[in-house]
Amino acid sequence: MNYEPLNMPDYSDRIRLRKQDEQLQIFDSIRGKWLVLTPEEWVRQNTIIYISDTLEAPIARIANEVGITYNGLTKRCDSIIYDDYGRPLIIIEYKRTDVQITQRVFDQIATYNMQLQVPYLIVSNGLQHILCKVDFENKKYIFAQQWPKYNELK
Repeated sequence: MNYEPLNMPDYSDRIRLRKQDEQLQIFDSIRGKWLVLTPEEWVRQNTIIYISDTLEAPIARIANEVGITYNGLTKRCDSIIYDDYGRPLIIIEYKRTDVQITQRVFDQIATYNMQLQVPYLIVSNGLQHILCKVDFENKKYIFAQQWPKYNELK
């Protein structure tokens, strides 16, 4: 496999890959199924492990491809991390490594957050990982220099 190295530890020993009908697949342990290995899915699977290790977020609290409805439109959050009571705590948006994290990317995740009202957002392209706290009162983002642990976020 010739995917660009990511800005995180090497998780190749924790990621399951296979070739099925001439197609590379990656196992999504969150959804419990094999998926086509795309550049974005490569980032997602690696970043989930990275976030789980860095934030110490339980894998059981993470859901992938979560459908939400906003202004009558159905949208999909790439991942959501929930608190101990099943309330959304963090929305995560993944991009391929060649996609820059721009204001437009933040606008996308902010749109999802208009419905969910979560206190934290993460955006990652595998090379850059940004966590920010949403300051609803002042309508701004506070970018974290150091990521707090899951238990500190709740």
